[in-house]
Amino acid sequence: MKGVVLVTGANGFVGHTLCKELSMRHFSVLSTVRSKMANVPYSTVLIDAIGPESNWFTALKEVRVVIHLAARVHVMHDTAIDPLEDFRKINVKGTLNLARQAAIAGVQRFVFISSVKVNGEQTKPGHAFTEADNPAPQDSYGISKMEAEQGLRKIAQETGMEVVIIRPPLVYGPGVKANFAALIQTVQKGWPLPLGAIHNQRSLIGLDNLVDFILTCTTHPQAANETFLISDDHDISTTELVQGLAKAAGKKSWLIPVPSWLLLLSGRLLGQRAAIHRLCGNLQVDISKAKQLLGWTPPISIEEGLRRSVQGNNSSS
Repeated sequence: MKGVVLVTGANGFVGHTLCKELSMRHFSVLSTVRSKMANVPYSTVLIDAIGPESNWFTALKEVRVVIHLAARVHVMHDTAIDPLEDFRKINVKGTLNLARQAAIAGVQRFVFISSVKVNGEQTKPGHAFTEADNPAPQDSYGISKMEAEQGLRKIAQETGMEVVIIRPPLVYGPGVKANFAALIQTVQKGWPLPLGAIHNQRSLIGLDNLVDFILTCTTHPQAANETFLISDDHDISTTELVQGLAKAAGKKSWLIPVPSWLLLLSGRLLGQRAAIHRLCGNLQVDISKAKQLLGWTPPISIEEGLRRSVQGNNSSS
């Protein structure tokens, strides 16, 4: 399934790399951005905002595949009066408005980047999330992604446009921001961290692996109208993650073995309960469906992904 591929959110963390890879694989790429990007090997269309009133018809001419990355992302300290409604405006109403117009324009496939947060926030040890689990989102972002998925499946049934839903866990790679970037910087500076005794298991996905899977889903016939959980297929503890980043940076990891229960208690006392739970808790996903149905395996190891993350953080700092 070639033809023009429309990518929303093309100047974001994932979108920038995705568009470059699409171009390298000789796809005709059209991206929608909110600010013009210079020196890119593909065409761009400026979009003021993504919402229920956005007009996409000009951008959708001759498009065969839409890859929808743009979203209102998870906000750690949201000050909105009604956070769920703010998420719904972009992530639900905006997504479904684009999908309906795409179906009318004759788009064959709509690839939607959702989130593992649709499944929930944590897993029990040895019990990874699967696509068959009942959704259990715990915050406004996860709820909005779940509602968007539900709406897209309905549009697919009504119009015949193929929909593919991808739920990645935490994505890391060159240019990563927020907490993961801060962790890289802390490791590079050699500062001590109280993360030496955390025996959890978490699924992550490197940027290059995510991009490769998205590309697989643009063309693979068996991906049509399916939902996929994906990861690097190598779960890792927080302690192992820090050690891996230190190795990639050529540094010695300075880890203090503070018990998880003490970290959790400190998190409650300091008002950082959610952040500490993410550090100490389990979140595993089962990617058997992607491997068996699509024959996909992650092309980049987690060790190489961490190396690229550290290297990319150095070049961007």
